[in-house]
Amino acid sequence: MQREQFIAALAADPYIPAGSEMHMHMHEAAARAQAITHELNCGIHTQEERAEIFGRLTCGGAGEGLVIFPPFYADYGMNIHLGKNVFINAGCCFQDHGGIYIGDNALIGHCAVIATLNHGADPGRRADMTVAPVRIGRGVWLGARVTVLPGVTIGDGAIIAAGAVVNRDIPAGVLAAGVPAKVVKKLT
Repeated sequence: MQREQFIAALAADPYIPAGSEMHMHMHEAAARAQAITHELNCGIHTQEERAEIFGRLTCGGAGEGLVIFPPFYADYGMNIHLGKNVFINAGCCFQDHGGIYIGDNALIGHCAVIATLNHGADPGRRADMTVAPVRIGRGVWLGARVTVLPGVTIGDGAIIAAGAVVNRDIPAGVLAAGVPAKVVKKLT
């Protein structure tokens, strides 16, 4: 299975049965992502070199003006889509099978986790998975150790406070904090 087939199949049905061709593709892609992120994370690289390596990981989706501080981890890598001038701080983990879309001028804080994948709740089917994309708007700031869960959209200009767990959509132009994240105040 190729990347395009995998993404098209998920768009039609977000369910991935354990042991399926899609599941096997995920394992093969994880080995590819591990090799590329190892290259990114080991050694000294200029920002331009980091962007080039990240572009290989994402199949060209590095985004103009990307600044990334290693280490960085992705378990698929080929479904990350960045706008212009995105900043990704050290220690971030992107689980991007379902698609991660980050808008222009977004700031991603230290050790942020963006997840697009869930396992089945039934213990007998726990290895089955479902995916849902994460969409992060323009000018969003995710603080350190923020976790964004599958299917969440964060509106333009929002700030997510450090340590928050975002399990539902957050509107544009607000500060959200807590576990689970709740809107604390409007910013403008």
